[in-house]
Amino acid sequence: MKKFNIIFPLAICLLLFSACKDRKQYFEERGSIFHTLYTIKYEANTPLTDSIEAEFKTFNLSLNPFNPNSIISKINKNEPVDADDLFITVFNSSQEISAQTQGAFDATVAPLVNLWGFGFNKMDSVTPAMIDSIKTFVGWQKIHLNGRTVIKDDPRIMLNFSAIAKGYASDVIASLLERNGVENYMVEIGGEVTMKGINQAGNCWRIGINKPIDNAAIGSNDGIEEIFSPCKQCGLATSGDYRNFYEKDGKRYAHTINPSTGYPAAQNILSATIITTDCMTADGYATAFMVMGAEKAIETASRIPSIDYFLIYTDDRGQYKTACSNNIRSYMSKH
Repeated sequence: MKKFNIIFPLAICLLLFSACKDRKQYFEERGSIFHTLYTIKYEANTPLTDSIEAEFKTFNLSLNPFNPNSIISKINKNEPVDADDLFITVFNSSQEISAQTQGAFDATVAPLVNLWGFGFNKMDSVTPAMIDSIKTFVGWQKIHLNGRTVIKDDPRIMLNFSAIAKGYASDVIASLLERNGVENYMVEIGGEVTMKGINQAGNCWRIGINKPIDNAAIGSNDGIEEIFSPCKQCGLATSGDYRNFYEKDGKRYAHTINPSTGYPAAQNILSATIITTDCMTADGYATAFMVMGAEKAIETASRIPSIDYFLIYTDDRGQYKTACSNNIRSYMSKH
């Protein structure tokens, strides 16, 4: 009887310990990667910090063009190297988006970006002859994959997936979380978001889109144009140029380079938000729409039912307007 009295409380303690151990809670990871910040929120039994950092390290060794040992750096230097699955996935997606947008998105545009310099600090020295010279080896149709080997039409071609890589990295981390049984998460890298399920409060994740103004109060809703709260697994990406532009002869030029002209895009879109099944695709189209302008962007989106858009643009009088796909209205949340 005494033995039974000892074992019974012990069994209860073990059951309670096991229940506590299996109880899920929300964790939050913050840090920097690819010269930008990330925030990852997820519900799990234990934190997955080490696994997340390892995944970022693998991604960095594949697609970071500033890492001399990465696969993309070796391809840009024409060194013999086999592309890995990460590279192949983002390459194929980039090529598909380039085809759908008639080259408005182009992963080979980096030499033109370098020509203009960060913040257009070299714009006074850029000449039409220089642009024409570089354009001879810029173009998404001038580079191909043969198995795991990248084939260039010109050895000077360089790849840079910065306009799509943050979105893809969000998807990669989301996939890692799902492999570890996570059902509720939000992965945000440099403003590009992959999300699924609910937040700690039991609500759908809420993502705010900024107004194209500079004097909104920080931390208030005064600076929020719209809030999206999609209650499903999806990717959301926003590109915007209204705080990074220059003016010449009364015309505003975005920091995004138009691959077809070689010049900064002179379009009327201030901000382009895309929601679709994955953040990589959303990221790529958001960039392309900034180059295309509102009219062409809306026409392109009408041919691709899998993407939803929310655009902030200026009209002929310089006043900003909004346009959106019908389905994206279902994701809009009251402020």
